[in-house]
Amino acid sequence: MPRVKYRDADVALMARMMRAEAEGEGNQGMLYVGNVIVNRAVADCLDFKDVRTIEDVIYQVQGGNYSFEAVQKGNLFYQRARSSEKRLAKQNLDFWRQHPAHFALWYFNPYAECPPTWYGQPFTGQFKNHCFYEPAAGTCESVYTG
Repeated sequence: MPRVKYRDADVALMARMMRAEAEGEGNQGMLYVGNVIVNRAVADCLDFKDVRTIEDVIYQVQGGNYSFEAVQKGNLFYQRARSSEKRLAKQNLDFWRQHPAHFALWYFNPYAECPPTWYGQPFTGQFKNHCFYEPAAGTCESVYTG
């Protein structure tokens, strides 16, 4: 059973986002980004109470901006998904979760050392240029069970 319901269009959309956000970090980096996308779709807490689909997650607006910068600025995001990235996205949707993004809801590239917290959320680890953060204890139990 997949971690979240999805259609073929969701696989392609997620694959495009994974490439736009982490192509320079290889397949592993793209899988970590995909992990965060799926975690947001299953999390019923914090900023993610009203996002249940991959499309909701990708196009979510917070504070007047899209949650994923690539939606506004990324020309890679607007290119067609390749079959290799679709396979990675499908892995995430069906089963794949791994540290440091296992329960992560956020990531970013600080262009410096990863801070120990990000907006009060604890640092879980780093892969290449991206720092990953999961919800603080007791704030989002659904991400740990979904």
